[in-house]
Amino acid sequence: MKSTGIVRRLDRMGRIVLPMETRKLLSLTDEEAAVEIYTENDMVILKKYVPSCIFCNSTEGLVEYHGAKICESCIETLNLKAKEIL
Repeated sequence: MKSTGIVRRLDRMGRIVLPMETRKLLSLTDEEAAVEIYTENDMVILKKYVPSCIFCNSTEGLVEYHGAKICESCIETLNLKAKEIL
């Protein structure tokens, strides 16, 4: 983990502004950009959000179903399993 040397204060609602340099570095410049928030010990970790399949973590061929992202390969596998059961 690399320190940027940038310190930001929280506002009254607990918000911070990510510096433009950081947003550019991580390609977080459009309105659809998102970050995931993790905590570890006394750290808050922000990670660029990249949608992936809930089963295999693939980022290609994703379909959204009830708010979850599933890749086409896993959908095919689920369909085959469903046919086996029936």
